[in-house]
Amino acid sequence: MAGGDGAMAMTPYVLIVAGSDSSGGAGMARDIETVSAFGLRSCLAVTAVTVQTHSALERIEQMPPELIAAQMRAAFAANTVAAIKIGMLGTAAAIEAVSEVLASNPQVPAVLDPVLASTSGRVLLEEDAIDALCRDLMPVCQLVTPNLVELAALIESALASDEERVRLQGEELSKTLGTAVLVKGGHGRGRKSLDFLLQPGNPAIQFEAPRLRQGMRGTGCMLSSAIAASLALGISLEESVCAGKQFVFDALARSATT
Repeated sequence: MAGGDGAMAMTPYVLIVAGSDSSGGAGMARDIETVSAFGLRSCLAVTAVTVQTHSALERIEQMPPELIAAQMRAAFAANTVAAIKIGMLGTAAAIEAVSEVLASNPQVPAVLDPVLASTSGRVLLEEDAIDALCRDLMPVCQLVTPNLVELAALIESALASDEERVRLQGEELSKTLGTAVLVKGGHGRGRKSLDFLLQPGNPAIQFEAPRLRQGMRGTGCMLSSAIAASLALGISLEESVCAGKQFVFDALARSATT
């Protein structure tokens, strides 16, 4: 038994810091299955419990900030955490608690999916928490993955009207934070979906894929988790983004045939 425990402790883990989704369509359910697809194990810090279907979010119960931090510390104590994926954080206090744990583990790369609202449009992050997100948490993450709507909200700007404006907004956020930003173009228009990876001091890197007509809940969770899993495997940031993009594209393509 002791030997088995030792082997498990050496397995790289991805620590998932996110909310639950009772429908299984997004949140931790998507995160865990994505990390598993990359051959890794997950450990968890639940930030919120939600009651939702695939079309409506009915109730949210936020976890106490000290409980979120305690779960994270326990995960680090129990496992070899090689990367962190952060999703839904509802309050400024929760953001600060998570930031403090990350600051104590600066060697572990963290990928933040800045979830501001649900697919159905319900606000998931309190308005006064956006400042805390930008000030305390984003700068200690290796990568932040906003969609176009989230990007505009984070820099307090109008929604980007074209690809050039998307890139400029992403550069502004990356420069302000001092960290890498992946702007997701899935909510845009046109035949192709364009994402931009912006890193301080480096030229923008563009990722292009055919725009698939079908949609799927939880693709943002899948992408950030896939990137975190790739980073946990020791892959570079750019290659991790490529792997994450391919994983989501393949999942969407499969859903079109089922």
